[in-house]
Amino acid sequence: MLKMLKIACKRMCVQVFNSFRTISGFKQRSCREISRKFIKSLFLSFALLAPTLSLSHDIPSRVTVNGFVKPSGETLTVMLRVPMEAFGEISFPLRGPGYLKFSEADFAINDAARVYITESISFYEDDKLLAEKSIEAVRVSLPSDRSFLDYESARQNILSAPLGDDVNLFWRQGVLDVMVIYPIDSEVGNFSVEPLLSTLSNETTTALRFLVPDGTERAFNFVGNPGVVLLDPRWHQAAIRFIAMGFDHILEGLDHLLFLFCLVIPIRSMRTLIPVVTSFTIAHSITLIGSAFGLAPNLMWFPPLIETLIALSIVYMAFENIVGAKLKYRWLVTFGFGLIHGFGFSFLFSDTLQFAGGHLFSSLLAFNVGVELGQMFVLLLCVPLLHLIFRWLVNERTGVLLLSALVAHSAWHWMLERGETLSAFQIQMPIFDNVFWAAAMRWGMMLVVTVFAVWAMYELFKRFSLIEGFSAQGERVERK
Repeated sequence: MLKMLKIACKRMCVQVFNSFRTISGFKQRSCREISRKFIKSLFLSFALLAPTLSLSHDIPSRVTVNGFVKPSGETLTVMLRVPMEAFGEISFPLRGPGYLKFSEADFAINDAARVYITESISFYEDDKLLAEKSIEAVRVSLPSDRSFLDYESARQNILSAPLGDDVNLFWRQGVLDVMVIYPIDSEVGNFSVEPLLSTLSNETTTALRFLVPDGTERAFNFVGNPGVVLLDPRWHQAAIRFIAMGFDHILEGLDHLLFLFCLVIPIRSMRTLIPVVTSFTIAHSITLIGSAFGLAPNLMWFPPLIETLIALSIVYMAFENIVGAKLKYRWLVTFGFGLIHGFGFSFLFSDTLQFAGGHLFSSLLAFNVGVELGQMFVLLLCVPLLHLIFRWLVNERTGVLLLSALVAHSAWHWMLERGETLSAFQIQMPIFDNVFWAAAMRWGMMLVVTVFAVWAMYELFKRFSLIEGFSAQGERVERK
């Protein structure tokens, strides 16, 4: 379809170009002839584009695909349910005002299942593509059907008798259920899936449930084409994936990068950076782990609040650099803001938790390791770069002021924009019931852990004279 659109646009450009080229021969032709040719070219261009544009409207804006995957014995059973509005290019036999004629729809239904579904999703066993497959059953169901709530109900529905012509169903309102069988070597193999279903609509969401032979169930929910997804990963596979996720999150999160940059601007000695980076790491680890185990409030206004506070943390650190504040206790301020940034990390982790399989805690630690590796990578780049800037381009104090002002300017606008989003939510007083007091007890436990962490870091930094070195570095910057 995109190819047709490109061809039509190209032809339109040629027609318009020829018309304007005609204008260049104005002395030889009359204005009426030129106008007639130009209007004709526009009409032909529209005629070429019209079929393509009409096809583009057949693409639904959003489609949700539901499915089950179950290995048993030497077969892998896959059941998928796809809304039929995604099959706009299939010509279904119709009757009356557009009702699907089930008695003559077998060929079209099987064609849709093969072209749109089975060829757009691939399964692997121990990294080996399961190329051999067979469509076991195909059935059109009513939009009100709820059989895909569990595996057995979905299986019974697909294998049941097809609907008859006495059922009045507009073909776009139906759903197509497909059962596909893949031969496998063993039900305990390492299975993975690569869905390529994004062509079904502008935004395709896939909700897939993998039934492990031991009885547990892994639920996945992703948008578009997520690449190869391990359905029941081993602990080391999950760890590698989450290390990469944590590393990528630091590099892609501009607000976290600017916060780290603010920490480095006035203090570039690795020895004096140890208390700051360590406190930030421990702080965001506390809230990240707590959020993974359900300690974060499950309220609509909480994510916008955290995003606003993250922007505020950047503004504060930048202004602290500008006014030349005492740096002795910056590790403590960084710890407080690190608790906020940890909640920000948790929002991403909660979306990717589905890829951890049964290895929640190890994946959580791996994600944290990835975040720390990303932080160290950023610091190793920023520290030498700042040394070069302050040595060859501008003196240290002026450079600190200019760089901090630039960061503060960007973060200030973020804070205002996120604050407007937060103001759209209505924050109500909590209800003091048993649920509230249970949550308060969990937050109290987190508070105890936080206080203990601050005390432990203070004693550790004091023993190794890191705080004293931090103070000396701050005095040196202020004198400059």
